[in-house]
Amino acid sequence: MDTTQSVQMTPRDFFHYLGILISLYIATPTLIALLVSIIDVAYPPVERYYSTPSISWPVAALIVLFPIYAVLSWMLQKRFVKQPARKDLWIRKWFIYITIFITAAVMVGDLIMVLYYFLDGQIITTGFILKVLAVFVVVGSIFLYYISDLRDRLSLSRRKLFVGISTLLVLGSIILGFVVIGSPRTQRLMRYDQMKVSDLQSIQGQIVFHFQQKQQVPMTLEELKDPLSGYMLPTDPETKALYEYQQVSPTSFKLCANFNSPSNVREQSMAQDHYMRNANENWIHDAGRICFDRTIDPQKYPPLNPKPFQ
Repeated sequence: MDTTQSVQMTPRDFFHYLGILISLYIATPTLIALLVSIIDVAYPPVERYYSTPSISWPVAALIVLFPIYAVLSWMLQKRFVKQPARKDLWIRKWFIYITIFITAAVMVGDLIMVLYYFLDGQIITTGFILKVLAVFVVVGSIFLYYISDLRDRLSLSRRKLFVGISTLLVLGSIILGFVVIGSPRTQRLMRYDQMKVSDLQSIQGQIVFHFQQKQQVPMTLEELKDPLSGYMLPTDPETKALYEYQQVSPTSFKLCANFNSPSNVREQSMAQDHYMRNANENWIHDAGRICFDRTIDPQKYPPLNPKPFQ
């Protein structure tokens, strides 16, 4: 019997391993990103601006890629049972060695980051520790699996145990993500609210610019339209209607919008724009129709004095 012929690599082998590599190498950082998003919501970072993340992409990717990886790996093991000599293919060894190297490098980098934070005297928060553990657990599990596979120490029961734990980790992360961050509908409504705040900030900036030009806030939002600059009034992303506006005085005004849910208090740091950052304002809101009262200080925003055209 020609043993050389029995272990010769075929195009099927190449694309089989390519499929496993792609699905594993995309699903792994995606799972870590999902866990980090969950941790950010449960333990919001206090040292930087924060907004509620979306989990739509990581959940969609995991739902598709993890089953592909599991099925391709299962098919590969079935081929090994029929043809044990295929374990000696160079493409398998290269795939395993590359995976072991990358996972080991990530774990080393994880440990370096922890040590750096400690030596640099930075605050090691609960969220930071959980993120480090999430990376270490996910990547470390893959490292242990493939180094055991390389040494041929994975029995059928151990493989089933790894598959079971991996499935529970992925499904648990997806479910936990929906519990902590919200359902797809909830996330969509949250994005609408974030867009509304952004629109109100844009309108406020134009009102300040109008005030600096004409020394009073506009009577209506229609006065802000400018065909030359191309500025168009934003509309509510849900209803497509114009936002509510009211001139209170030559220096004061109100902007109103309907929100679906209360704002995350920690999001408000990023909601302050540069036009009135020192006016002790914020964009914190409850659910329902909310109005923001604004007053422009003429000393901080003096009239613009453009040079006459010659």
